[in-house]
Amino acid sequence: MTETVTAANDAAHAPRGARIVLDKITKRYPGQRDPAVDEFSITIPAGEIVVFVGPSGCGKTTIMRMINRLIEPSSGTITIDGRDIGRQDPDQLRRQIGYSIQQAGLFPHQTVARNVATVPALLGWNRAKINARVDEMLDLVGLDPGTFRRRYPRQLSGGQQQRVGVARALAADPPVLLMDEPFGAVDPITRGLLQDELLRLQAELRKTIVFVTHDFNEAVKLGDRIAVLGNGSRLLQYDTPAAILAAPADDTVAGFIGADARLKQLTLTRVGDVALGQCPTAAETDEIQPLRNALAECDWHWGLVLDAEHRPLRWVSAEELAHAPSLREAGRPVAGTVALRSSLQEALEMLLTESTAHAVVTGDHGEYAGLIAIDTLVAHLATTRAESGRATTEPADVVEDSSAAEAGERA
Repeated sequence: MTETVTAANDAAHAPRGARIVLDKITKRYPGQRDPAVDEFSITIPAGEIVVFVGPSGCGKTTIMRMINRLIEPSSGTITIDGRDIGRQDPDQLRRQIGYSIQQAGLFPHQTVARNVATVPALLGWNRAKINARVDEMLDLVGLDPGTFRRRYPRQLSGGQQQRVGVARALAADPPVLLMDEPFGAVDPITRGLLQDELLRLQAELRKTIVFVTHDFNEAVKLGDRIAVLGNGSRLLQYDTPAAILAAPADDTVAGFIGADARLKQLTLTRVGDVALGQCPTAAETDEIQPLRNALAECDWHWGLVLDAEHRPLRWVSAEELAHAPSLREAGRPVAGTVALRSSLQEALEMLLTESTAHAVVTGDHGEYAGLIAIDTLVAHLATTRAESGRATTEPADVVEDSSAAEAGERA
């Protein structure tokens, strides 16, 4: 019985993506002396997000478009799950690969529902199946089908359009998703929300995602692995974000990272992964005296007032408690919180706005989970630095083939 359950769990968590191998891919354009892409090799493991990052003109988008044959390689081979894509019909190939681009690329004359249904319709799905899939995909990306399926792209915000673009790319349940700077045209706040949404979706779907960006911070946040490209499509480094931040391969990679490599490492860890502090708390319906006593017995000058659902409402000081008639009226509102799933970088940003030097941490339903402080982040960075120093002396755990080794790949 135990073996059956274990096997079922393993199957449920098996990657739903496909392994992609690019072997000495070259692209030459007529009239140009140098190739746009020159014998580029890389192995992309199934079920991971691999981010291509590099300067403009380095060939990262060209490489991506060769995976779905929007650009035909001049030489070399590309295989997806062991199948040579050069031997497949290009149209059939593209219907098995999701594609999401900057500014969504939606058909302006079609409704949201028809946009999402594009590939399933091409694959000959029946209407009932298509309608059910459209609703499922809109729910998945956080858009209410009843509200959005009949709208046109012009009636959506930029962030909503990008969500529809992702829904369309995933509608036929492809194993591979190509994303070409999909969040580059939206404001920073919306961009962060879309990045979080992509990570949430990937945790559930486990597709193989090839993501192109020029923003190294985005690469660090999203990538299971990062491929740093230089001029002439040269692969400068291919490794996990943590390994690249700890030990950039050369000065060019270090330049991409910037001077704040230590701070970027905060993006790699979730708040729920570190030890949280605690402070005295009380429900707003409680009597004042127990909270007064709790503050008097510890080093804390502040307590938290919680609502009936254990969600944080207000900070309250010992001085305020001395004069307040009840906890319903005491203290000042909690300015903001960070979730257990937030990154330590997001926690730092919140800490800089909190005069208490502690940020309130909440769980999945907004309930109080603890506190995080600047000292916690400093201690984490010190530990990470020591661990990364040891890790760089050991080989990374990845699938690698001979052609990737020739390209200097570290996966």
